[in-house]
Amino acid sequence: MLRDERFLILGGAGLVGSQIVREVSRQLRPKKIVVASLHEAEVTEFLADVKQEFPDIEFVGAWGNIFVRDDFRLASRGQLLDDPAHREALYEDLFGDLEATYERSVLVRLIREHRPDVIVDCINTATAISYQDVERISKKTHDALGQLRAAPDDPETRARLEHDVSTLLISQATSQLIRHIRLLHQAMREVRTRLYLKVGTTGTGGMGLNIPYTHSEDKPSVQLMTKTAMAFAHTGLLFLMARTPDGPLVKEIKPAAMIGYRRVAHQVVRRHGRPQLVYDSRIEPLEATLVLRDDERRYRRRGELVMAGVDTGENGFFARGEFETITHIDQMEFLTPEEIAEQVVLEIKGSNTGHDIIAGVDSNVMMPSYRAGVLRHTAIRRLLALEAESKGHSVALGQLGPPELSKLLYEAHLLKLNYGTLEAVRRTPADEIATKLFAFLEANDALRTQIVSIGVPILAPDGRRLIRGPFINIPESIYDEVPLRPEDVDRWARKGWVDLRPASIRGWQERFGRMQEAGHMLHTRGTASITRTTYLYETIEIGAVVAWIFANEEGGYRIK
Repeated sequence: MLRDERFLILGGAGLVGSQIVREVSRQLRPKKIVVASLHEAEVTEFLADVKQEFPDIEFVGAWGNIFVRDDFRLASRGQLLDDPAHREALYEDLFGDLEATYERSVLVRLIREHRPDVIVDCINTATAISYQDVERISKKTHDALGQLRAAPDDPETRARLEHDVSTLLISQATSQLIRHIRLLHQAMREVRTRLYLKVGTTGTGGMGLNIPYTHSEDKPSVQLMTKTAMAFAHTGLLFLMARTPDGPLVKEIKPAAMIGYRRVAHQVVRRHGRPQLVYDSRIEPLEATLVLRDDERRYRRRGELVMAGVDTGENGFFARGEFETITHIDQMEFLTPEEIAEQVVLEIKGSNTGHDIIAGVDSNVMMPSYRAGVLRHTAIRRLLALEAESKGHSVALGQLGPPELSKLLYEAHLLKLNYGTLEAVRRTPADEIATKLFAFLEANDALRTQIVSIGVPILAPDGRRLIRGPFINIPESIYDEVPLRPEDVDRWARKGWVDLRPASIRGWQERFGRMQEAGHMLHTRGTASITRTTYLYETIEIGAVVAWIFANEEGGYRIK
C-alpha cells in the first residue's frame, strides 16, 4: 500500500489540529509532519511535546497568517489596515493578477516548500474570513459619505472615508474565500498532493437560526450568519475542487457541536491575546448620551481577572456557568477533538466513516438522466427545423459564456457553412479559407451583424481590421477604452474574437486532424473506443466540435 510520507497540518497547534497530529503520528507513522499555526509560541510549545512522544518522526514548525502574502505573514490585521500601502497591497492580492498573488502567497510557499502528500486543514477559515467587521465598516463608510457631502473639503473626513472604503473593499469574505481556494488548488496540483481534508464548521455549532449564542444584540447576528454562509460556501467550493481533474482527493469533516476542551484551569482570562483587567466601578447618572468606551485612566486598576474555567482552544475560555449552559442537552452540546481526530485518520486511510460532507453532497445531487438525453435529440431536431424555416443562424447569444464559447461556435459555424466536413477544411489551404470566410461574412449581412451585435468582433485575415458592433466583450474591463498593443491582439482574439487570420485557420485544421485520428478506432474497439478524445462525426457539428475543444484542449470536462 502506498504510504503518505509528508503531512501538512494547518492549524496544527490548535485544539483539533494538535490531536490530529498525535493521531496521525500514532497510526500512520509518516516521515515528516509540518505543523503550521498562527503564533510561533504555540507551535514551539506543542512541538516540544510531540517530539518527545514521537522521536522517530521529523516535525517542522511554521507560523504566521496563511491568507496573506509572505511579507505580511507576521503582521496583525490592524497593522495592515492602518497603512495605506499595505491596504493597496491587500487589494492587489485579492483582485489583481492571480499568478502574481500566487507567487507571493504564504500558503503557496508553505505547500511548495514541504510538498505534502496529505494536507489536513484545521483552520477555522469561515471565522478567519468572515469576522472582519464588514457590517460595522459598511455603516461607518455610509456615515463618512454623509459627512463628506456635508463637508466635501474637510481633509479629515476625506482621509477617514479613504480608509473606510479601502478597508471595506479588502474585507469582502466571498472574494477572499474564492481566491484562497484557487491558490490552494493550484499549489496542490503543482506538488501533486494526494489528499486535502478540511475540518470545517457549521458556524452555529449545529444549532439553527434560533441560536442564542451570538455576537451582538441581534439573534442571530449578521456576523454569525456570515460565518455560516462562508462555512457552506467553502463546502461548495470544495465540492467543485473534488470534481476537478488532476487534483487531490477532497474531503471535509464538519463538526456540528461545540468542540472542547483543552483543559480545565484556574487562570488569567485573556481577551484578544491580552489579559482582561479588573477595574474599580463608578456610579454616574443617566444623561443625554452614554459613553460606551470611556478613558481607562479614569478607572483604578485592580489587576488581572483570574477565574476557574474551561479552555476550549480557538473557541475561547469559558466560565463554569457558560460551559454548563452551552453544553447542556438541547443546546450546542459538545464533541471532543480526539473523536474528530479519529474520524480524520480513518478518512485518510480511505475508510467510509459516513462523515465526509463532500461525499455526502456528491451522492445526493441529482445527476444527468437517460430521459434528458433522449429529449436532447428531440430539442435539437426542432431547433434545426426552426432554424431552416427562419433562414437564421441559431449559433450563440453570449448569454451562456464565456465569450470564447461564442467565438468558437461562430468560427465552427462559418467552416460548416462553407466546407461542411473536417476533411474539406483540412485539404484546403488556410489562406484560401481565410479569404473565403471573410468574403462570405461581407456578403452575409444578417450573420455578420448578429455576431458583432452580441459583443463578438470579427478580426480580418490581415489582422489589421476589426468588424465590430457598439460593444466588445473581450477584453473585459471596467473602463470604456483600453490601450491596444500588438501583443494583446492574439490574446483577445483567442478569448473572444472571431479570428479569420490564416494562423487561426491552421489551428482549426490541426484540431480537425486530431479529431479525425481519434475516430479511426470507432468501429474496432467497441465501447472502449468512446473516450473524451473521440469525435463521432465526419461533418462539422458545431456543438460537438466545441464540446470536444473544451474537453480536450481546455480541460473543461466533468469526471462524475
